[in-house]
Amino acid sequence: MAILTSTKRGYVAGKYAVDLDGKMAGWLWSAEGGHATSDVVTEKLGPDHIMKKHIGPVKYEDISITCGTGMSKAFYEWIKASFDHKYMRTNGAIIAADYDHKEHSRLTWHHALITEVGFPALDAASKDAAKMTMKFSPEYTRTQTSPGGGASITGAIDAKVQKRWLPSNFRLRIDGLDESCTRVNKIEALVVKQKVVENPVGELRDYEREPAVLETPNLVITFPESHADSFYKWHEDFVIKGNNGDDKEKGGTLEYLTPNLQEVIFTIQFMHLGIFKLTPEKVESGSENIRRLKAEMYCEEMKFTYGSGAAWA
Repeated sequence: MAILTSTKRGYVAGKYAVDLDGKMAGWLWSAEGGHATSDVVTEKLGPDHIMKKHIGPVKYEDISITCGTGMSKAFYEWIKASFDHKYMRTNGAIIAADYDHKEHSRLTWHHALITEVGFPALDAASKDAAKMTMKFSPEYTRTQTSPGGGASITGAIDAKVQKRWLPSNFRLRIDGLDESCTRVNKIEALVVKQKVVENPVGELRDYEREPAVLETPNLVITFPESHADSFYKWHEDFVIKGNNGDDKEKGGTLEYLTPNLQEVIFTIQFMHLGIFKLTPEKVESGSENIRRLKAEMYCEEMKFTYGSGAAWA
């Protein structure tokens, strides 16, 4: 009796790396998307009473990745350029590797624009590792596989660097409100979105993509009511009395710190902050929890910088 065997075996894609312009840019927590798809178009019913179908133009999904610290300077410069309205189109690849860091497949993308950068929610009581999310829109992608196992991926592999970023270590400053900001215990996630529009060209099957509006999120923080005096005064003047011109808006910074609180990993600068809501958190009668307030502020513009401890060359 013949025994059926196969020389090809399944493998576990246990690690993901990102390549930018032919250079290793770092290891990822996760990666998905970027696949080619198309809409199915159904034509009107014909004389043969069969509904004919065909596909429309090819489309490519946004690529979504999750990462921490320990990425390359080129990677963080790509993010920084989007915040500075200096949009960079990059070529690169998402590489799937096994636990021995041998490449098994890669999704290569071309002329990608960042469409979203998300920073994690911060909580002074959290002990988890902080992770950044990012989405980018490629003009087209291609997939390559190495069933037998490709070359080993070389690059910075330092788990300690990624674990340095915790959502419990941060420092917030807002002009004139520093005393209240030192007591902030929570900051909601910040997600910056870049709209991208498609520019179809007749002789090309793949659409060109152009950057449009950059959407800046609100800054939402939580802190004890016992240290809210300066926020109450700003809210009364800005919202109730209506003194909300540009001169009454404030600037600020949010620094993501290492566990020893001595080194800045990332900095987000806020420009033209305006408070529009100040409400107490719900507290049950008889509760022993500290009474806290939630302040919500709009922001017109944000800037992103990274420290030397966040990136490798």
